[in-house]
Amino acid sequence: MNGLKRKEAREVVVGLLFETEFKTEDNSSEIFAISSENREIPEDDYIKNAYFGVCENREKIDELIGANSNGWKTHRLTKLSRSVMRLAVYEMLFCDDIPASVSINEAVELTKKFDDPKAKAFVNGVLNSVKNALEGKEDGNA
Repeated sequence: MNGLKRKEAREVVVGLLFETEFKTEDNSSEIFAISSENREIPEDDYIKNAYFGVCENREKIDELIGANSNGWKTHRLTKLSRSVMRLAVYEMLFCDDIPASVSINEAVELTKKFDDPKAKAFVNGVLNSVKNALEGKEDGNA
């Protein structure tokens, strides 16, 4: 991973996803290129794959979040909570080498570090619900 720890790489991806929330007119490639240059984001396969993977699968990811967020619409979540959960759900769906429990734990840690203290319980609950829903499927697809 070119010297970058996965925890640090997740922070970079969440930052990119959060930034994308504000730049709805720009495409993900432009956002990534400009952010990589301005913030000196290191070359890292996980960062690229996760960021573009979330962007490309956002509709499916948001459907899962929405279906498991107990009446909350995905667009009503804070931009940061939504970014963190999108990354965790992406990992659950597409990163077979990362256990769902690790994705959830890392999401809760990111939420504790960057979001409202009250958000961590909500994020944890939604992601555990997503995990349970995915485990109920034979092929892991929602």
